[in-house]
Amino acid sequence: MPETKDISVVIPLYNEEESIRELCEWIGRVMQMYGFNYEVIIVDDGSTDSSWQKIQALTKENPCIKGIKFKRNYGKSAALDTGFRESQGEVVITMDADLQDSPDEIPELYQMIKENGFDLVSGWKKKRFDPLSKKLPSKFFNYVTRKISGIKIHDFNCGLKAYKSYLVKSIDVYGEMHRYIPAIAKWNGFTKITEKEVQHQPRKYGVTKFGIERYIFGFLDLLSITFVSKFKKKPMHFFGTMGTFSFLLGLVITGWLIGEKVYYNWYLHQSARGVTEQPLFFLAIVALIVGVQLFLAGFLAEMISISSYKKGGYLIEDKIGLD
Repeated sequence: MPETKDISVVIPLYNEEESIRELCEWIGRVMQMYGFNYEVIIVDDGSTDSSWQKIQALTKENPCIKGIKFKRNYGKSAALDTGFRESQGEVVITMDADLQDSPDEIPELYQMIKENGFDLVSGWKKKRFDPLSKKLPSKFFNYVTRKISGIKIHDFNCGLKAYKSYLVKSIDVYGEMHRYIPAIAKWNGFTKITEKEVQHQPRKYGVTKFGIERYIFGFLDLLSITFVSKFKKKPMHFFGTMGTFSFLLGLVITGWLIGEKVYYNWYLHQSARGVTEQPLFFLAIVALIVGVQLFLAGFLAEMISISSYKKGGYLIEDKIGLD
């Protein structure tokens, strides 16, 4: 069995050849100062510069440093997920490789997890060294995420976070979901989530690897995980409700049009416009068809959910009287 560490530092990296040695040396100084038993897991997300050669050299110099290299660029979520799977620390800390996250924050983050009992501590870069064009979209993005997730933290996208080991071993991070790890954690039962104000260092080397498109994709991912987290085990509750509502709406409109026709022709003895000549009739037909399709989609999704269900696939926090 691998030796359990106090701390695992997981660093996703893409083309950061200038900063990686300086970052690892900084982490090493902090760990030595506080006497932590640690490991640094650097996940090279398909870098095209000499980052991997720098990582190889660092692993030879320091056995606490470990490296993983992807064949191609898969994204930050894949890098974090892989680092989480390989980590052996009781506390897992993530940070970016561009030196904008300070390793000096590690001891307090560790204390908040181990001694204060939090499941997750997210960094909050209250004072940012970013242009206004990046700050404003970030503030809006975080505001919307707070409202949807119900988690009262200011900076969901901060790379500097600390986690209980059990948390990172219990969740899956894919696509671009790394921005929403606090939300994923909460929806998986880890509710002790807080934030810590951290330093934001000016970028020392290179340029940012992210553009404005991350906010567009980010909102789509937020909607996706919100839907999946709420309806993954009960898709019929969503599709069935929407389908039933649509079907009943179409049924009521159709009944109204037919009733109106009967009322004018038989009771008032007046000619009335044909049911099929009214635009509402075609809207009613569309509502009926859409309702049936949504209901069938929910039924099929429910069957898929049941067939893919893994017995015992629940997170158990503790056991007593059992091996």
